[in-house]
Amino acid sequence: MENQHIIVRVATPDDIHYSNTITDEMESSAKARGTGIAKRSPAYVELKMQEGKAVIAVTDKGDWVGFCYIEAWGHEKFVANSGLIVNPAFRGHGVAKSIKKKIFELSREKYPESKIFGLTTGLAVMKINSELGYEPVTYSELTDDEEFWKGCRSCVNFDILTSKQRKNCLCTAMLYDPLEKLKEAEEKAMAEKAAVEATTATPQLSVNASGHMHHERRRRRFKGNIRLYERWLRFKRFVLLNSKKEGGATGSKKKFFLF
Repeated sequence: MENQHIIVRVATPDDIHYSNTITDEMESSAKARGTGIAKRSPAYVELKMQEGKAVIAVTDKGDWVGFCYIEAWGHEKFVANSGLIVNPAFRGHGVAKSIKKKIFELSREKYPESKIFGLTTGLAVMKINSELGYEPVTYSELTDDEEFWKGCRSCVNFDILTSKQRKNCLCTAMLYDPLEKLKEAEEKAMAEKAAVEATTATPQLSVNASGHMHHERRRRRFKGNIRLYERWLRFKRFVLLNSKKEGGATGSKKKFFLF
């Protein structure tokens, strides 16, 4: 990749000649990780390019570098940034982060009121998502659109997902909620205003109608606990894969009280 400039942009119909290369690399990468992802056909990838719902990275010489696309679910209440893939020859240079940032911006532009979510087994992707404002969530906080979950059928771990009644799997669910982010911004602004006022007025303890101190819900914090979360992911993978190996898709001989 020496002396090549990488361009990250919204994909267009002129990019459809990359579709086979992209889907082949998606499948190859999934096999190498041993975790699997929902397969997509070249025709599906081409459709996303034609709709302007995909981001592609290429070099100024026309070499394919990376790709990601948008899917809308549940009457556009939820949006997923799916199929993130980077050409192995260009990995380790921040391409994935640039693509994720661009597809996130495109999603916010096209679906400003939708919750953006993703399922991933990669810690690197989780870190990028966290920087964009995503938080780890339970599967119950994702879309209940059956068409979305049908896409998991081609994943090698689909039997784990079904054995857990679609409540858990090897993938980690992450969510960006624009309404919650707006509330956080408002709370921050109010806190800053209160801090300024506190310098010129006598502080007062705020209590609710029953006379008890009010405590805000403690929000999830992913960034500061990334190493702890990484250990949890390894343990989760160990438990789920052993459960699958010993008990199959319908149950296990050992019981792990994790979920």
